[in-house]
Amino acid sequence: MNWNIPNSLTLFRIILIPVFVLVFYAPFGWSNLLSTAIFGIAALTDWLDGYLARRLKQSSVFGAFLDPVADKLMVAVALVVLVQDNPTILFTIPSAIIIGREIAISALREWMSEIGERTKVAVSIIGKIKTTAQMVAILLLLYKIPLGIFPTHDIGMFLLYIAAILTLWSMVAYIKAAWPILTGNSTSNQ
Repeated sequence: MNWNIPNSLTLFRIILIPVFVLVFYAPFGWSNLLSTAIFGIAALTDWLDGYLARRLKQSSVFGAFLDPVADKLMVAVALVVLVQDNPTILFTIPSAIIIGREIAISALREWMSEIGERTKVAVSIIGKIKTTAQMVAILLLLYKIPLGIFPTHDIGMFLLYIAAILTLWSMVAYIKAAWPILTGNSTSNQ
């Protein structure tokens, strides 16, 4: 394993997860601000580790494995604590869609990788837009407090639904790309 800057940032993001949970549940008026900042730092390191891996030519097998795991863990934990804090069906449905898709597509990518077809389910532009909407939504929902006339919760919920719709769209695209292989109708299997 390479202990380079990108991998260190990824590990740092994983270490932030229990810190985020502890701060989220802290009985202080500022816990929402600090948990938002922690999630924001995690989101920033997600972008930064990928950028540095490419820029410094420090990509590694370990980093390629751990980076998406760290991202999905942080997002799933944030959504779970937000659902617990807002136990409504309107909040639970998009959160369940996002978490469920991440599990399904991670399993699909792992299986496709095992059979040498990983490139058929590579990250798309829709996935990148979904991730951006999802991260901004979670930041706004964690913050909770309106910023002047800016309704953080309402905009956060709107973006969460946009992220859920894009999540379904990208999942359909990934399954469509993998479908010939899943059904045994691929020309590469013949």
